[in-house]
Amino acid sequence: MTATLLLLLPLLLPFAVPVPARRALDRLAPVTALWVITLCAVVLAGCSLAALGAFVLTGLLRLPAFAALGELVHPLSTASGPVVLPAAAVSVGALAVCAGTLGRAALKEFRAFRRARTEAGRRPAAGDLCVIDSPRPDAYALPGRPHRIVVTTAMLRSLDAAEREALFAHERAHNRGGHHYFLAVAEIAAHCHPALRPVRRAIRLAAERAADEAAAAAVGDRRLTARAIARAALAGQEARSARPGLAPAAASGPVPHRVRALLAAPHVTRRAATCAAALLLACATVSFASSVTGLIDFHHRVEIAQGEESR
Repeated sequence: MTATLLLLLPLLLPFAVPVPARRALDRLAPVTALWVITLCAVVLAGCSLAALGAFVLTGLLRLPAFAALGELVHPLSTASGPVVLPAAAVSVGALAVCAGTLGRAALKEFRAFRRARTEAGRRPAAGDLCVIDSPRPDAYALPGRPHRIVVTTAMLRSLDAAEREALFAHERAHNRGGHHYFLAVAEIAAHCHPALRPVRRAIRLAAERAADEAAAAAVGDRRLTARAIARAALAGQEARSARPGLAPAAASGPVPHRVRALLAAPHVTRRAATCAAALLLACATVSFASSVTGLIDFHHRVEIAQGEESR
């Protein structure tokens, strides 16, 4: 029964993470928040998948046919026998849903990136800047080799020269910081456990905040950066963007929150920041420890069923 409880913990802990993740955004420096929240999401997602897999294997090895395939002398015995088979059935369904939704999302994103790269490749580039003639105001960082800053003519007309430079600095910060990797990890984690979907939004906001701060430092004017982001968001709010979902963009996310953060003096209380990071890392550590302990116990019980202790 203890092993079952240990494997349940990684499935429950993700529900406790969204609130501390939001607090970490306000208390940590944006780049630090991006790394801490993403690391926590990776660990929680991986541990939840490991727990589901352990439940599936435990249920299968209780059946004589699968026990024979696993070279077990007798079917796997567990103290929580009545709940093992239902838990295994639910775990199979959960893993199938995860795989199906993740596969569809990955295919959709791959096609969107391929279209975006093809369209950008048809246009002459000025350095890393690619201008697309379009009535839809949009601008985003397009990863790849080489990285591109894609901006439409409608977006360029919506901003003055100084605001354009702030916008370009923001998108370059995305490419320089590899923020598309963080967004990809957040997307995968959100498909592994439904409670990590709010954490995906937190990671997206952290990536935008990190690029905001980098742009403000590059142009030397926080108010200008805030104005550029606000005007870009207003210009693009009525236009349907064709950019890939994992391509970070200055006009995405909760723009009012980001503008307020830029206009406020940057201030982080060290004690509050430490508590926010510690809480998230504690959730990840407990999840990792409980899943590893549960898996070790599962492996030990498999060895017993294989008769290795009597050899």
